[in-house]
Amino acid sequence: MGKPLTVEGDVASVYTLADLYQELKGEVAKVIVGYEEVFEYLCITLLSRGHCLLIGVPGLAKTLLVKTLAEALALKFSRIQFTPDLMPGDITGTEILDENPATQTRTFRFVRGPIFANVILADEINRTPPKTQSALLEAMQEHHVTAAGTTYVLDEPFFVLATQNPIEQEGTYPLPEAQLDRFMLNVWLEYPTFHDELRIVKQTTSSYEPEIKKVMGASEIIAFQELVKRVPVADNVIEYAVRLVNSTRPTTQSAPSYIKKWIRWGAGPRASQYLILGAKARAILHRRFTPDIDDVRAIAAPVLRHRIITNFSAEAEGISSYEIVKRLLDETPVNQ
Repeated sequence: MGKPLTVEGDVASVYTLADLYQELKGEVAKVIVGYEEVFEYLCITLLSRGHCLLIGVPGLAKTLLVKTLAEALALKFSRIQFTPDLMPGDITGTEILDENPATQTRTFRFVRGPIFANVILADEINRTPPKTQSALLEAMQEHHVTAAGTTYVLDEPFFVLATQNPIEQEGTYPLPEAQLDRFMLNVWLEYPTFHDELRIVKQTTSSYEPEIKKVMGASEIIAFQELVKRVPVADNVIEYAVRLVNSTRPTTQSAPSYIKKWIRWGAGPRASQYLILGAKARAILHRRFTPDIDDVRAIAAPVLRHRIITNFSAEAEGISSYEIVKRLLDETPVNQ
């Protein structure tokens, strides 16, 4: 669990992180127009030591957003374009045979793959077969790679952002539910507003070349991740998060009738854990020392939308998991 926040050091760290977050937002805004909420979700995921699944149509600057964030954080960035012929070794690395010209001896040497970075952009993860998907997802869970019996620890912080295109599903390999559950948040990127798109066009069709300043580094991020763990949470906030997750399960006696009608499988305990971790991180970013129920509600949709599995009845009626989560938020009592 870690030690709770102390007046001497951690309180000052909360203010420091909140200030750095605002500075980081300003640096990213030099390149990315809009998407303030998406940016906050990415920072919450990073501080919670989670991973994020970004879903949006092509051309919404998903790659540029992640790359700019990594640059402002002074982290090593790696982009992996997932294709049907991509092999696990293309991600994790592979052993090659080296020969010493002087002694004529041969030895195997491990060549590290692109996963050995701090920020990984897994572009169109659903375009590669399950075997290759699993290689990435195993590294996400364990934070290490095993090759030929040797374990190689990945550098911290280790943050994976996977993208999916929602409109082209032909020739794809959808992530199984158990693997989707490893992503802390499922974030949808919408089209920019008219005024944001005006700014985007003006900015990207001129000679404007912003210079991104480094706001913080790896060691600071790791320290802030530990800080998030020490944030205290009131019992009523935890109870609300657990009650919300329990309400998604059709087998729960107190689940609403529409859950039993439309849901095949509800969210597991990992959803409750991520709701609280994300609420802690969000509270600090907003200069508060403990989260409240509004923090849980603010991240409920991206935490739950990929963890509840709708059945045929919901699909026939055109009911999405997002609409069900929104209804749960409207109807789940804050105090009980």
